[in-house]
Amino acid sequence: MAMPEMEIIALSLRIAGLAILGALPVAFGFAWILARYNFPGKSLLQAVLTMPLVLPPVVTGYFLLVLFGTRGAIGSLLLQWFDFTFAFRWTGAALAAGVMALPLLIRPMRLAIENIDRGLEEAARTLGAGRIKAFMTVTLPLLIPGIIAGSVLGFAKALGEFGATITFVSNIPGETQTLSLAIYALMQTPSGDAAALKLILVSVVLSVLAVVLSEWLQRRLSGAGK
Repeated sequence: MAMPEMEIIALSLRIAGLAILGALPVAFGFAWILARYNFPGKSLLQAVLTMPLVLPPVVTGYFLLVLFGTRGAIGSLLLQWFDFTFAFRWTGAALAAGVMALPLLIRPMRLAIENIDRGLEEAARTLGAGRIKAFMTVTLPLLIPGIIAGSVLGFAKALGEFGATITFVSNIPGETQTLSLAIYALMQTPSGDAAALKLILVSVVLSVLAVVLSEWLQRRLSGAGK
């Protein structure tokens, strides 16, 4: 495979990896809240967190541009205070991919939290374990399959993200041009079919592997909860 194609794949993997690393703690926090607490507006919060799955991706990208662009409500502050911007950078592509993957991270983790026998946590507390120790030794090990399943599925989503990314950070070769954006660009050129086909095959293989691994982990989690 030609060097530019390898660079596109490497950039896509780096963006998807950073997207999941950044989204994981946020997703876990929301999954914990939704699984463990009842409060007014819970259904609304769940609907808002699911919106990236049901909204057209370009709409999500537009909202990111309004919030994190150089003139956005948050982006202008980041630029002024830290001389940092997400706009037209690979970190912006990671932000867009992370937002789009967030619902797929939250659901498996929420199910994993709901499947935990609260009696195990209470038993650990009764035996003298504090909240943190009980979480680290009892709760977290039971959540690992759900966390991994959500992360793998979210990674696949981040790897194939297109609409929000191109709307927010454009299609810049070597900076924001991920697999899906590169395929789109190659399909617009008369001689790009062969290179596009290679990248399509890579995308299909990576996506299938991620989905199969995620499904296997979720089945294992369901079996462990019975």
